[in-house]
Amino acid sequence: MGIADIRREYNLLGLRRSDLDADPVLQFRKWFDQAAGTRSGGRGRKFFIGLYKSLLLLTGAEPADLNAATLATADKSGRPSARTVLLKGVDERGFIFFTNYDSRKGRELDVNPHAALVFYWSDLERQVCVAGTVSKLSREQSEAYFNSRPKGSRLAAWASQQSAVIPNRAVLVETWNGLKAKYAGETVPIPPNWGGYVVSPTRIEFWQGRPSRLHDRFCYSKQSDNTWRIDRLSP
Repeated sequence: MGIADIRREYNLLGLRRSDLDADPVLQFRKWFDQAAGTRSGGRGRKFFIGLYKSLLLLTGAEPADLNAATLATADKSGRPSARTVLLKGVDERGFIFFTNYDSRKGRELDVNPHAALVFYWSDLERQVCVAGTVSKLSREQSEAYFNSRPKGSRLAAWASQQSAVIPNRAVLVETWNGLKAKYAGETVPIPPNWGGYVVSPTRIEFWQGRPSRLHDRFCYSKQSDNTWRIDRLSP
């Protein structure tokens, strides 16, 4: 089978204007909770979601990381780059993730503090696209999250000069082992070039797959008075 021959029909659910919360962040949390299986969207939705997930388990399919998102950034010339990051929080400020500030995405965000996030939950045939401005979290907030990570991950934040060229994996492992010995029995401090970002949304789109590619799409656009306009978009 060729790549162009790969097709999938979307038959699980629909999305109506009346289903949407007036606040897109609350709507995102609702969908995230449903993807995690912690909240139902009514008896009918609960039944179809449960049935679909049961079929996935029977076929041996493993669910993807629910908090994984594609993060798109661009340099000062507008040349884009993208990678997967893990969402670590969402609140009234926006969508939070953590990284090395000296990484490619960190350098691009320094010169162009605008980004987009795409979440895709294939088992629910849903996608959320977020676009907005990006700012750093406070040092205190970044440190609080850093200290909650497993020690191996904290050591890795020091060992990896993210996006830098290295000669081989052995160099990385040797550096990590040296740090493990250095901080044996001690607290690993947060690196000065590591911390959190928050994407403050100005636009959020919710996409629900539908049969024959007649998908349901609703876009929230932030207005000058900080309210949100909701429009249905053509698929």
